[in-house]
Amino acid sequence: MTIDACAALVERGDPDRHLAVMAAPPPARGPLFVLYAFNLEVARAPWVTQEPVIAEMRLQWWRDAVAGAPAGATRAHEVAGPLADLIRSASLPVEVMDRLILARRWDVYREAFADGAAFAAYLDDTGGGLAWLAARALGADAAAEAAARDAGWAAGLAGYLRAVPELEARGRIPLIDGRAQAVAALATEGLARLGRARANRAALPAAAMLAGWQAGPTLKRAQRAPHLVAEGGLAPSEFARRGGLLRAALTGRW
Repeated sequence: MTIDACAALVERGDPDRHLAVMAAPPPARGPLFVLYAFNLEVARAPWVTQEPVIAEMRLQWWRDAVAGAPAGATRAHEVAGPLADLIRSASLPVEVMDRLILARRWDVYREAFADGAAFAAYLDDTGGGLAWLAARALGADAAAEAAARDAGWAAGLAGYLRAVPELEARGRIPLIDGRAQAVAALATEGLARLGRARANRAALPAAAMLAGWQAGPTLKRAQRAPHLVAEGGLAPSEFARRGGLLRAALTGRW
């Protein structure tokens, strides 16, 4: 149950976030690796089995692990152990983690989102919640929550739009409205949220926001050329990907 195990897990399963953490100052890396490993474990729980009941049980296991952590309960698991320590040391809001886990129930099943509000809530509980937990773990106060959630919502949308072809291939219905104008409108909303977050950049630890370094360029591409979403053409070149992270890390302007 070590942070090294969490880092190795993120490196294998979430290479973009691993790059972002390695670009952060060393003191920030431990908390971020733990949170991103937790997020990865929860995010992949619906996909490692074809049985919805088993997926639900995996998610409930994490809900129970998180709920017991503030009172001192620690499970013998390579991620749950360090996560419990971080919850206690950083006084992380377990209700935010619980909503993040519950949101992943949508991934278990094949139904579409009920409406735009349900989709927005999914992004807020997953991307927004994770960004707020990261900011909180690195010392942000409660006043920064809205900005962190806006940044995480935008980053979550960018990642989600990149994943649309794979979600469709797995039998999911990822978008309520896949028409070009609707996709462009989604990207526009994401850019607006990102703009609000950037306007409050001073309140947020830059290291906590680095994981969203690709959000702006990705959403701009989706806004200009929404057909790229269905075609799987939103990913940047490797040069642009790494160059963008380097600029964000050096300037603090994510």
